[in-house]
Amino acid sequence: MAHVVTQACCADASCVFACPVNAIHPTPDEPDFGLAEMLYIDPVSCVDCGACVGACPVGAIVPDTKVSTNQLPFVDINALFHAEPRTYPIQAPITPIIRKEPGPLHVAVVGAGPAAMYAADELLKQDDVHVTLLDRLPTPHGLVRSGVAPDHVETKSIDKLFRQIEDQRGFHYLLNVDVGTDISHEDLLEHCHAVVYATGASQDRRLGIPGEDLPGSESATEFVAWYNGHPDHARRTFDLSGQRAVIIGNGNVALDAARILSIDPEHLAATDISDHALAALRDSAVREVVILGRRGIAQAAFTLPELIGLLSHEDIEIVVEGADLDQPIADPMANRKLQALHDAVVRPTSPGSRRIVFRFAESPLELIGDSRVAGLCVTRNDLVEVDGQVRAVPTGHRDTIDTPLVLRSIGYRGVAAPGVPFDDEARVIPNVEGRVSGAPRTYAVGWIKRGPTGFIGTNKSCSQETVGSLIADFNAGLLAARGSRDSLRAAVEKRGLLSVDLRDWRAIDRAERRGGLDRPRRKFTSLDELLKVAKPVRVPRRGLSKRVRA
Repeated sequence: MAHVVTQACCADASCVFACPVNAIHPTPDEPDFGLAEMLYIDPVSCVDCGACVGACPVGAIVPDTKVSTNQLPFVDINALFHAEPRTYPIQAPITPIIRKEPGPLHVAVVGAGPAAMYAADELLKQDDVHVTLLDRLPTPHGLVRSGVAPDHVETKSIDKLFRQIEDQRGFHYLLNVDVGTDISHEDLLEHCHAVVYATGASQDRRLGIPGEDLPGSESATEFVAWYNGHPDHARRTFDLSGQRAVIIGNGNVALDAARILSIDPEHLAATDISDHALAALRDSAVREVVILGRRGIAQAAFTLPELIGLLSHEDIEIVVEGADLDQPIADPMANRKLQALHDAVVRPTSPGSRRIVFRFAESPLELIGDSRVAGLCVTRNDLVEVDGQVRAVPTGHRDTIDTPLVLRSIGYRGVAAPGVPFDDEARVIPNVEGRVSGAPRTYAVGWIKRGPTGFIGTNKSCSQETVGSLIADFNAGLLAARGSRDSLRAAVEKRGLLSVDLRDWRAIDRAERRGGLDRPRRKFTSLDELLKVAKPVRVPRRGLSKRVRA
């Protein structure tokens, strides 16, 4: 018997260091543990000790005898990537921990998502350190709360790890504080030794085609935030009155959106999906979702675990166009995707099933409509290899897909932070090993550091590098601050800002969980609701403001 890594894998590699026989690796063509989409257990090397089970923060590892039906493909997948002799590094790299010299260190981290949490964890491994996380929202955990699909319960369980980080001595929150608006970068430097930016990549890439600004042309990221109850998007509406929706792009977010639109809403009723989204999905007329990709299966951006998760819903009919499912692909990962799609296409379907259509080798040309979207004009592509890269070359053959709803999902872009250098082309904060170029005592971590690559767990190794640079600078005497943690909080209070601390966040968390009844939680989706729970005494009943009213 061996253990198996399943779909929920976050790739933070905690299991790798727990394994006594070095049986856990990425795929052979992913020697970089820090960027692997998931990890796999060699069934031959595995001694079935179970050490990895306790180390995994999302419960993704189980004995092969206890794998659920929809996760059975991962038994073969784990074995697949250990079938050949290893030609890549067999041991995960261990980032050396630089010990901090004596003396207090106070660091402000801008952002409260996974990258910020991992950075705080790395910092708090040192003695005499205080870390304050600031975020414009009154709730932390970033995309784990508002980006991970509600039916990915195991992935969301990483919040248990975040809770452990929050409980560490020296951890602090100043939530509901917008750095750059409520308080400046210079203010943070006045009160802290260093500032770490973990602001992610919150802006969608645009298509740049005619009709993109028509009503009905929407961002998949905003759609995801809407069904997850993000306060910025909770009052949004999406037109689900048509029988077809189109998603441009075929990454994991596209597959999430397609799955949420296609599965029986009652499957979501026991999750933490927002009430308004669940009601809208129950009334939805959408019967078909088209996922448009400009190249082929071998170049598709979705990961194998995400695809298998989607295809496990056997009540959804799967159709594939623009790809030959009978032509094997040399790359084992891509070939496994092809096999999974082939098996899904040929399986029996029930009359009236919703369906998802994967259309490969097609690119959008124009969104059609007068006052709102009525369709999408696309071109078919030839796939041509140029300098070792497969490129999509339009053939001139056009087609029109009738639809009132188009979601774009073609990637993300970082947003500049006021007072901090920014690379407008790469859309990241320029840095070397986390040190921000041209900005002393300033650091970056996560997507705003490296671009929108990697997964939740990737932020662990990313944070280790950045924190290593920060500690080295502290030891070299390059970090100095006139203030302290208390002076930063006092500065926030002096501005009349209604900040949310850890105790306040825990009050929100408890109230949401209590309100969930048979669900993990029922989220508060407006700032008013959130602040009333966080600050029941200080917040006046008639309207709310981020500033305390006299």
